[in-house]
Amino acid sequence: MIPRTIEWIGNLEGCVQLIDQTLLPGRLELVQISDLKSLFEAIRCLKVRGAPAIGIAGAMGLVLALRDAQTQDREEFLKLLDTQADYLACARPTAVNLTWALERLRNVAHRQTGLSVADLKRMLLAEAKAIRDEDAATCRTIGQNGLALIKPGARILTHCNAGSLATAEYGTALAPLYLAHEKGIDFTVYVDETRPLLQGSRLTAWELGRAGIEVTVICDSVAGHLMSLGRIDLVITGADRIAANGDAANKIGTYSLARLARDHGIAFYIAAPASTFDLSIADGSQIPIEQRAAEEVTEGFGRRTAPADVKVYSPAFDVTPAEFITAIITELGVIEPVNAETIARVMR
Repeated sequence: MIPRTIEWIGNLEGCVQLIDQTLLPGRLELVQISDLKSLFEAIRCLKVRGAPAIGIAGAMGLVLALRDAQTQDREEFLKLLDTQADYLACARPTAVNLTWALERLRNVAHRQTGLSVADLKRMLLAEAKAIRDEDAATCRTIGQNGLALIKPGARILTHCNAGSLATAEYGTALAPLYLAHEKGIDFTVYVDETRPLLQGSRLTAWELGRAGIEVTVICDSVAGHLMSLGRIDLVITGADRIAANGDAANKIGTYSLARLARDHGIAFYIAAPASTFDLSIADGSQIPIEQRAAEEVTEGFGRRTAPADVKVYSPAFDVTPAEFITAIITELGVIEPVNAETIARVMR
């Protein structure tokens, strides 16, 4: 069993405990974080990653930021809350779950007019814990809604990591796979390495292997070759933000897979919770794309693999157009076809 990716330990004076994903697959280590700065850095440097898990981390980080606030004035406390929430939202700009979770805590606090600052602190912690628990339940429901896609003997391709490590538990894109495995369905999973930080080979292959699921790691550039040989039956990935029309941002390289799948007549699915939808933006052109440090490409694991003075372009995400997506699997149901009308209907 994999420990919980992230959780709050103890009462208000406790801490956030999470798996340090930068150490996988070599070492499984739980770290405890007790201050805002360390939690911000854990998000930024990918100790905790995956849109749902980032949202949980942001909510718990806001509690860390506020629990030691000395003021007893409610309005002053709420101003501090807003400032710290804005700060946390900058940690990973593409993953909308982060801003969603922070806004949820903001709204809860601002609505409570009769509570003391001490009561507000306790309420915020309860809300952050609820976000974690709800995400675990949501992921299981996504697994149930996507189970019918996993046929005996299926050969499935996934990209990056959208499993237990990216969520509270169970995963999004991997949730149907875990449920199918529990029901005794045999299938094979091909996992892209997912350059430049290898979340596929380091994380997805690791957790699938621990679950006893047959997994094969491939270089990102092998995916099209496998499709041309007829050895991929479906592709399933997660998402970090989905626009109102269904355009979806996910780990860089997802767009290429979706286009390849379309050209080869292979179904391409996205699995994501309702919190990943950003209905305030019309399409994917409005999704902010995080740019990562050049060193993640030129010396990602301590050894330089490019000239020291070379220019680097390193977006963390790309956007897959809705027209390339066969369906989006959510806890509210399966969205198919993927367009603004079906999304609005399901989201209601």
